[in-house]
Amino acid sequence: MNTMTTDTPITRGVGDRIKNAKEQKGVQMSNTEPAKIAYSINEACRASSLGRTTLYSHIAAGRLKAVRIGGRTLIPAASLCALIAGEA
Repeated sequence: MNTMTTDTPITRGVGDRIKNAKEQKGVQMSNTEPAKIAYSINEACRASSLGRTTLYSHIAAGRLKAVRIGGRTLIPAASLCALIAGEA
């Protein structure tokens, strides 16, 4: 029979310590990585959970801005955010 409860002095606060560690790690990551200003089509698909065809349909309809640089199609982050927020 297990007489230990889940809230012993040893385990109490473990969740808070884990949460604090994750928050600190997130702060460190945000300091070393600049915010994205544009996404490739594949990155935009992952970030928005939309498919390639759907993204290209929004581009063709003018609801999503896209910029061609060389052979790459980039979607400005502001444009993708506006589409997701329903502002496009």
